[in-house]
Amino acid sequence: MNWYAVFAIYFLMWVISAFIMLPFGIRTPDETGEVLLRGQADSAPSNFRPGRVAMRATILSAALFALYYANYVQGWVTLDMLPGYHSGR
Repeated sequence: MNWYAVFAIYFLMWVISAFIMLPFGIRTPDETGEVLLRGQADSAPSNFRPGRVAMRATILSAALFALYYANYVQGWVTLDMLPGYHSGR
């Protein structure tokens, strides 16, 4: 596996992990007791921390990529093992 593929796969896993981590730890002004500003949605987060989301996404994507790479090297699950897939060999 070349470095471009490693980077591309890790980046895709990071973006997906970031979207997965977005709702965790978010509190609305209703939960924190803050006053809503004019035009602010009731569901708008009052404690959004993008650095924390990025750190959690980095940790999750590193773990997922480690599992992916270990499977790539060891061959635990291959396409031929999936039901309904025929490689044509």
